[in-house]
Amino acid sequence: MFNIIVCKNYDEVSEQAFKLMKDIMRKEKPVLGLATGSSPVGLYKLMIQDHKENGTSYQNALTFNLDEYVGLKHTDEQSYYYFMHENLFDGIDCPEENIHVPDGSTNDPEKAAADYETELAKHTVDLQVLGIGSDGHIAFNEPGTPLDSVTHVTDLKEQTISDNARFFGGDKSKVPTKAITQGLASIMRARKIVLIATGANKADAVYGMIKGEVTTDCPASILQRHDDVTVVLDEAAAKRL
Repeated sequence: MFNIIVCKNYDEVSEQAFKLMKDIMRKEKPVLGLATGSSPVGLYKLMIQDHKENGTSYQNALTFNLDEYVGLKHTDEQSYYYFMHENLFDGIDCPEENIHVPDGSTNDPEKAAADYETELAKHTVDLQVLGIGSDGHIAFNEPGTPLDSVTHVTDLKEQTISDNARFFGGDKSKVPTKAITQGLASIMRARKIVLIATGANKADAVYGMIKGEVTTDCPASILQRHDDVTVVLDEAAAKRL
């Protein structure tokens, strides 16, 4: 079930996503599913602003990130652990022990993925934040990922590596080729999902997610089977709907 909100610009998109987050933060012990990339940065800025100006506390929040590159240490500026601290955690009061990001620096990523799924399965995410890739991937669930997948190690497709090269100075050779990611079934366990998409380059993926068949060719299409998904778009991302 999709609730589709079309906004004029990125700031409005972020504000609409923040309304959902603010509502979840009224819970005593909220469990938050968080994403990286450019899509949620505006949301995270509003969360920090709200914490500082209104005193909204994250002391009792648990957070679970979707994914992490394999082979990057926490101190690497391109690791998702670093990204989340720079863009959110350093600006709010969520205790470090409540923050969960897959360990991509380990020598045994398969075990790290299994351990992460075990911990994630102990909780139910109240609100899962998602972006969507230009090929329809969510988290690092690339086209072809089984719809019943749980947290696993995945090989990144060429399109994803090319899309993410902008974060590595435009050098595709610096982009890791593997990642640990929550699976599609892992994501679907969340009570509520908010997916943020902006830009014309996301329009085809958004169309496939909402109007296409449920298929592994467009992993995000599995969200058609979820009861509570809010899709927040700018006009460019919504142009095919």
